[in-house]
Amino acid sequence: MKPIVFITQKLPDKAVAGLKEQYEVRMWPEEDTHAPREKLLEEAKEAHALWTMLSDQIDNEVFEAAPNLKIVSNLAVGYNNIDLGAARKHGVTVTNTPDVLTEATADLTFALLLATARRIIEAEKTVRSGEWKSWTPMGMTGQNVGGATLGIIGMGRIGEAVARRAQGFGMDVLYHNRTRRSLEDVRYAGFEELLKVSDYVVILTPLTPETEGMIGAAELELMKDTACLINVARGGIVDEMALYEALKDNKIWGAGLDVFEQEPVPLDHPLLTLPNVTVLPHIGSATIQTRLEMMALNAEAISACLESRSVKNRVC
Repeated sequence: MKPIVFITQKLPDKAVAGLKEQYEVRMWPEEDTHAPREKLLEEAKEAHALWTMLSDQIDNEVFEAAPNLKIVSNLAVGYNNIDLGAARKHGVTVTNTPDVLTEATADLTFALLLATARRIIEAEKTVRSGEWKSWTPMGMTGQNVGGATLGIIGMGRIGEAVARRAQGFGMDVLYHNRTRRSLEDVRYAGFEELLKVSDYVVILTPLTPETEGMIGAAELELMKDTACLINVARGGIVDEMALYEALKDNKIWGAGLDVFEQEPVPLDHPLLTLPNVTVLPHIGSATIQTRLEMMALNAEAISACLESRSVKNRVC
């Protein structure tokens, strides 16, 4: 009997073709939704491998239901959706997909920064709706990017890639990180200093117990009233209601968000009512090439684990 691999969301045929040659591959058939909890638990009972998405909560209940499970391979760099303690308890390997999405995510980060600063989406809507009647001296004016100060919270690989892009715009780049780095043309700053002096604060840190809610009302109060907050990391790092109040009261100028505490974000979310918020549906790594590379890392990790070979990109 072949080992069973369950994939919680429909993936392209080319991404799973190799696994299908070796294993019994079961895959949730819908592209726009992931397997519901009941289906995940049902499939876990027989699965030797789970290929999961960020939207899947892989907790102790899943591990308890999965006596044959050897590996959970997550289609993301982040893995805050997986209970690593429970995985270790049950002797299950967990892997992620680092490195290959660095450049794509940095591109998206800078695109979101530019779109927020120059009100790109808001301006585009005026053209399509017919609201654009004539050129006006202060119409759709935004904030300068070239020569501005960029503060990066979380200077990992993606942070470095964003800093390189910023330097091309002549920006002064600061960063705050748990550990100081030796980086050219980038200056370390304390957390409060970074918030106070930056024109753009970009969040690129992982979601951990230490970073959850790290940007709240007090932190937003420190920022310039002309500043923008850009979050492409995880929604839980920012207190969304505090951000709403700060934007509504013009305590900061704008925000660009690719991530939210609840995804998909509810349509009645207060942030969606504000014109100075640019929102995206968690597409940081969403290029065709990058997503296929990420899937290739997942597939290789599953094969290596099930064949008792060395597994790359282990997080536990």
